[in-house]
Amino acid sequence: MARAVRFHQHGGPEVLRIETIDVAPPAKGEVQIRVRALGLNRAEALLRRGTYIETAKFPSGLGLEAAGLVAAIGEDVAGIMPGDAVSIVPPLSMVRWPAYAEIATFPAEFVVKHPPELGFETAAAVWMQYLTAYGALVDIAGLGRGDVVAITAASSSVGLAAIQIANRMG
Repeated sequence: MARAVRFHQHGGPEVLRIETIDVAPPAKGEVQIRVRALGLNRAEALLRRGTYIETAKFPSGLGLEAAGLVAAIGEDVAGIMPGDAVSIVPPLSMVRWPAYAEIATFPAEFVVKHPPELGFETAAAVWMQYLTAYGALVDIAGLGRGDVVAITAASSSVGLAAIQIANRMG
């Protein structure tokens, strides 16, 4: 049993509930973590309101980013052990793998160890904006040394990440 944030209908923050849920052990290829910190993203608010690219299945969990300590590993998981400090690279579905819980389970390919000097709060909150910016600038647009880029909404988390990535690319 663990507490989790869930909602049973679309709406504002008032639809969120902290509920006690059963937690199954991790299946083959999965890692279960004791969540110590969460990343908060616009995507969660959109899912809660019913306007995200993914559709909630009620009752629905939410959350794309988390960091914590490995509680258990499923069969065929290598390189990660119980007790390791890890963070979650945002999975494809927060409905299938919600992060807003005391104990959360994710496919092992989305779980990465982080160095001890990186606190849980930072480890939980860096993935979404940097993956979004990197994907758009480098993977899709092919940004390279000497290119010029205009970054709109530069004060947002993705905008700030885009500035850092563009500077790093030269």
